[in-house]
Amino acid sequence: MAASPSPSGSALGAGAPAHAGVALDLASIEAGRGRGAHDHHDHAPVEPIPWKTGDVGVVPPLDADTSFVLAPYGTTPADPRIAPERTRTGGRGSAVAAPSTKSGCGGSCGCGSAVAAPSTKSGCGGSCGCGSAVAAPSTKSGCGSSCGCGGPKAPASAPAKDAGAMRRAASSRIAELAGILGIGTPREGGGASPGGAPPATGGAPKGGAPKGGAPGKKPPKKLPGSGIPARRSIRILVWVRRAAQLGFFSLFMFFLFQTGFRGNFAASADTPVRLPYPVEAFLLADPFVTAMTLGATHQVYRGLLWSIGLLAVTLVFGRVFCGWICPFGTLHHFFGWILPSRKGRGAVRVEANKTHGYQRAKYYLMYAFLLASLAGSAIGGLFDPICVAVRAIGLGVIPGVQYMAGRALGAAQDIPARPLQRAADSTQDVLSTTVWQSHQFYFHQTWLIVALLVAILFMNRFIPRFWCRVLCPLGAFLGVFARFALFGMEKDHAKCTDCNLCLVNCQGADSPQGGVKWRQDECHMCLNCESACPEDVIKFRLLPNRKSRIGVPDLQRRTLLASAAAGAAFIPAARIADSLDVNYHAKVIRPPGAVEERAFLERCIRCAECMKVCPNNALHPAMFESGVEGLWTPILIARIGYCEHSCVLCGQVCPTGAIQKITEKEKLGQGIPPVKIGTAFYDLGRCLPWSMGTPCIVCEEFCPTSPKAIWVEEVEAPMRDSKPGPDGTEPAMLTVKLQRPHVDPGLCIGCGACEKVCPVQDQPAVYITSVGESRSKTNVILLENTNYNQG
Repeated sequence: MAASPSPSGSALGAGAPAHAGVALDLASIEAGRGRGAHDHHDHAPVEPIPWKTGDVGVVPPLDADTSFVLAPYGTTPADPRIAPERTRTGGRGSAVAAPSTKSGCGGSCGCGSAVAAPSTKSGCGGSCGCGSAVAAPSTKSGCGSSCGCGGPKAPASAPAKDAGAMRRAASSRIAELAGILGIGTPREGGGASPGGAPPATGGAPKGGAPKGGAPGKKPPKKLPGSGIPARRSIRILVWVRRAAQLGFFSLFMFFLFQTGFRGNFAASADTPVRLPYPVEAFLLADPFVTAMTLGATHQVYRGLLWSIGLLAVTLVFGRVFCGWICPFGTLHHFFGWILPSRKGRGAVRVEANKTHGYQRAKYYLMYAFLLASLAGSAIGGLFDPICVAVRAIGLGVIPGVQYMAGRALGAAQDIPARPLQRAADSTQDVLSTTVWQSHQFYFHQTWLIVALLVAILFMNRFIPRFWCRVLCPLGAFLGVFARFALFGMEKDHAKCTDCNLCLVNCQGADSPQGGVKWRQDECHMCLNCESACPEDVIKFRLLPNRKSRIGVPDLQRRTLLASAAAGAAFIPAARIADSLDVNYHAKVIRPPGAVEERAFLERCIRCAECMKVCPNNALHPAMFESGVEGLWTPILIARIGYCEHSCVLCGQVCPTGAIQKITEKEKLGQGIPPVKIGTAFYDLGRCLPWSMGTPCIVCEEFCPTSPKAIWVEEVEAPMRDSKPGPDGTEPAMLTVKLQRPHVDPGLCIGCGACEKVCPVQDQPAVYITSVGESRSKTNVILLENTNYNQG
C-alpha cells in the first residue's frame, strides 16, 4: 500500500529518504486537522491482496515507515526538516515518537498506536484513552501511565535516568509492538530519532539484540493471512501422526527383515522351528485381504479376524490407516516429499491436490477384484498395498541392496588396511544376522516387480501419493466404511479467503478448501489442512456437522457395473485357457502344505511372505507358468534352491491358509504318509553314469529321505580309454564299475535336492515335476492302481 508522494515543498524536504512502504502525506494530515481527527483521509489506490489469483504463499505484511519522527503539533521539533505546523498525525496504527514536550500529551489520539514520549514536564506520558503502548521515561508531574487510568504516579523527586538507555528501550518497544500488531517493519537506515536515538527498525542493529527485544530470543514466525494459529491439540496430533508413520514403517521393515531363518534345522522332528515374531501381522490386519478370502472361500481364516479391529477404527476415525499406519502409503508420502516435481509447486501443486475424476479408478479396481473373488480368485492381491510392499521390498529391494553392499564390502576387504578390513568384516557380520538372508538370494523375474515399484514411486512427481489416490483398492475399501465415521471435518465457509494453504498440504485430495464439500471417503486424516489454515475455517471433531461433506464415492454407475462385470468375467476367461484343467504345467510345484490348485488360487494373495522366509531360496514368483491367474504365486524352482526336509516356515507365515500350517512330523511322514510336492525323473541321455560312463552319485548322497528315494545300481560297463592307441589307433576299451541312479517314486517327496546338486549345470540330468503331489488326486503317476477316469 502506498500513499501519494509528498510535494517538493513538503516538510520532509529533499533530503528525506525514499521508502517503499507506507509514507505519511503531510499535506493530507494538515488538511485532516480541519476535518476532524477521525474523518476519512484520501489515499492512493491500494493493490488488493492476491487471494483469488491462484498464487500460493505468505502474503507480505504491509510495510510501515517509522524511520522518521513527528513532534506533537505546536511544539518545536528536534529535526529541523520537520515543520512545526505539520507534526501531528491522526493516522491509525502509526508508530510515533514524541520528543521533549513542555505540556500536553506525548501519546496518540485514540488510534491504538505505539508512542514514545521520552521527556515531559507536565501532563501525561501515556496514551489518551486509546489503549496504546506508551513509553514515558521521565516526567515531573502527572502520571507515567495512561490518562485517567489510575496508574502509578512518578514521584517528583525521582532521579533522572539515562536518556540514551530510555530512548533505546522505547525504540525497541516500538519495534516489538509494530511487529505484533503487523503494521510493518521500518526501513533499515532510515534516519535517527530525535536526540540521537536509534531509529525504530524491525530488526536489531548489527551486533545488537534481535527483533523482539530480548537478546538471543528468536521472534515467532509470522503466519500468513490472518495468522490464526491452529489448535494446540491439532498441532500435537500432526506430530503424533508423523511419529506413528515412522514407527509403523519401522515396525513393518523390522518384520520384513525378520521374515527369514538364519539358524540351523534340527535333525529331529520333535524340535519345531518357528519365527519369534508375527511377521505377517500387517497382512492379518488387512480388511481387503479378509474380504477377498471371504468372497472366494466363503469362510474367514482365523488370523484375519484382526482386520475387524481395523474396520472398527475406520468406523470411528475414518481412513486413519492410510494416513497413520500404512507402510506403503508412508513410503509414497516420503518420496513425494523428497522428490517433488519442479512444476508441483504454487498453483500447479494446488491444482494437483484438488479432487479429480481419476481418483475413482481405485473404486473400480476394488469392485472388480471383489467380484473376481466371488468368482473364485484372490487375484486382487496383486494390487493390495501391503502385498505390494512385501513383494517389492522383500524380493527386490533387500536382495538388491544386499548384492551391492556385498560387492562394496568385499572390495573393502581386499584393501591392504587392517582397520578397514576389520570394519568391513564387522559390518558384514552384523548385517548378515539382522538384515540380510543367510546368503545372497535371487528371485525369478523380479526385475518386473522392481520396475513397477520404481514406476509408481516416480508418479509421485506428478500426482502426490499417486498410488493412494488412484490405484489402492484397500484405500477404496476403507473409504466405503469411512462414510460412517464419527470423527470428521467441519468447515466455516464464510471465513475462507481462498489462500489454498489447506490444498498445498493435503495428502488425500479430499477438497478441504472452503466453498466446496469435503470428500470424507478420500481423507487420510493427516490433519494438515487444519494445521495450515490461517483463518480458522477447518475443525476436526467428533460428531461433526454433516452439511459440508460428501460421504458416498462419486462413481459413474455404468463404469462401476462394467468394472464389476469385468472382474467377474475375468476368471472364466482365464480358466478356459489350458493352463489349469487340461494342460497343467509340470514346473508348477507348490510349497509343502499347499491346498489343491483351484483352492490355492482362491486363497493366495501373492504377498510373497513364503518366498521371503524360505531358507534355501527355493520359492519364487511365477510368471505365466500357471496361467495369467497364477501371476506371482509361489512356485519351487529347484535349480535355484531345494525344499529343506524339515522346514515348514512357509505355512507358518501364510496369512490366508493357501499354505496350511503343518508340523514337521506331518511333513516328514511320522505315523502318516509324508507330504509330497512332486517327483524326480532322470534324463538318462544327460546323466553321467548312464550316458558317459563317468562315476557320479551326488544326487544319491544328497537325497534327504530315509530310506533314500534315490538308489543306485552297481554295474560293469564298457568305456573307451581317453588316450588314443599307439600310432594313432583307436583308444583301447576298458571296463569300469558304475553306480547308476534310479528313483523310487513311492519314497520321493519332490524336494528338489537332487536337481539342485546335479553337476550337469545347464540342464540337470535329474529334475522335479509336480506329478505325484499330495495335494492333488488327479496329478498322479499312472501306475497299476491308478484309474484313468479320476476327476
